[in-house]
Amino acid sequence: MPAKTVHVRVQQGAGYRTECSAGKHQLVIDQPTAAGGTDSGPSPLEYQLMALGGCIAAIGRIMANQRRLPVRGFEIEVSGPINTDGLLGKPSPDRVGFQGFEVRVKVDADMTREEKERYIHEIDARCPISENLQNPTPVRVVLAET
Repeated sequence: MPAKTVHVRVQQGAGYRTECSAGKHQLVIDQPTAAGGTDSGPSPLEYQLMALGGCIAAIGRIMANQRRLPVRGFEIEVSGPINTDGLLGKPSPDRVGFQGFEVRVKVDADMTREEKERYIHEIDARCPISENLQNPTPVRVVLAET
């Protein structure tokens, strides 16, 4: 049984601009103008990449604090190719989602390359976002009562 349930609310009107809330925090998801949006926020795909990078950074900081490691900070770049035909409803032999992810992590710390390698691999092993992306996670979409 999970120890915590995470909950967010998402509301969209007639356009692509989507208002999201997580507790007291607000954010906007949108599409670029070339795709019919107003470009008032990152796309859902960009948020997924940011969530992965942000989780890697957070777990890295948790581990550094737990072990008193000399970590000053991180620079993280996340990228992944996506099948745009599938998400637009065009026939495609490839899956609709990302085909994979690459997370490039620079660790600003007084550690050897080998220590940094071990550190980032353990970060990845403890990161719930990475774990969910690497392993099938059930998703159930249901119609809510109006």
